[in-house]
Amino acid sequence: MTKHDHHTDELFMRRALELATLGRGQVSPNPLVGCVIVHDGKIIGEGWHKKYGEAHAEVNAVNSVDNPALLAESTVYVNLEPCSHFGKTPPCADMLIAHRVKKVVVANLDSNPLVSGAGIKKLRAAGIEVITGILDKEGHTLNEAFFTYITQQRPFIVLKWAETADGFIARENYDSKWISHELSRQVVHQWRAGLDAILVGSRTVAHDNPQLTVRDWSGRNPIRVVIDRFLRLDKKLHVFDGSQKTLRYNVLKHEEHPGLSYVRLDENDFLQQLIKDLHKQKIQSVLVEGGAHTLQHFINTGMWDEARIFQSPRCFEKGIAAPIIRGRLTAQHMLAEDTLKILRPLAASPKKVQ
Repeated sequence: MTKHDHHTDELFMRRALELATLGRGQVSPNPLVGCVIVHDGKIIGEGWHKKYGEAHAEVNAVNSVDNPALLAESTVYVNLEPCSHFGKTPPCADMLIAHRVKKVVVANLDSNPLVSGAGIKKLRAAGIEVITGILDKEGHTLNEAFFTYITQQRPFIVLKWAETADGFIARENYDSKWISHELSRQVVHQWRAGLDAILVGSRTVAHDNPQLTVRDWSGRNPIRVVIDRFLRLDKKLHVFDGSQKTLRYNVLKHEEHPGLSYVRLDENDFLQQLIKDLHKQKIQSVLVEGGAHTLQHFINTGMWDEARIFQSPRCFEKGIAAPIIRGRLTAQHMLAEDTLKILRPLAASPKKVQ
């Protein structure tokens, strides 16, 4: 196999990308990384980054090889540039050099300033052939939240809501149960398990008393983010039970309690400050679930990367109007009786939070 054999390189890189997805919901704020080791056209080792603070994909892949002597004649496929610095674990570039692997094929360079080409440079300096840019678009899509977090210094922001066929997000009394189908609600729990945080406004908490946890899917609970500017919400509500880390953003005080942090922000530029603090809290992605006022505020300020909208055949005739959003449709799916539409902003994503 030569470095010009792009078909073969893409074949094994797709497997690395597939393995990387197995770490979703477990590795943030690290990226999703998978690794495949190939000798004489056959896979002899595989691995992925399984949990933040634990071994990286390259280490797990190398450790899975039955005969380490084959590494010197093997090609390593990894979707993100091997790290070159000491973090929670030693540098993967050094480990690959120590095993004298023949070649390394990479999808994306790491935008983290601590790496940013240094891993590739180190490998090449050691005499290892390195190929970059194989399935780079697919790799960037996989780690879009990570790249946004690093380059724009803010979380990747996903808006989500369900609306009736006549354009309402809730009834007049703010009751939103049940607009979407049971299958759609299960999909939302899958999303929750794969994203770092879930954000809601005070009105949604007051009227729905949601738990904001993962119950209809397997995975970790997201950090709960509540906007409660003047701390008017009842302390007995589910989101303040201390069972899952919760950030309560307000303009009055800063306090720390087990499982609950009061984070005080200035009233001016409240949303910008909140997004900036989420980055400070190492939250890489956030799912904004409501209500209508909170969602519209994110839309109006252009502070969103993707919108996931369930459209139900049900009608309310009157109620709370769904958010108004303009975007380009990137995907559409049928989930039982619901239509799920995925939108992206018409213009470029919002820039780095100042």
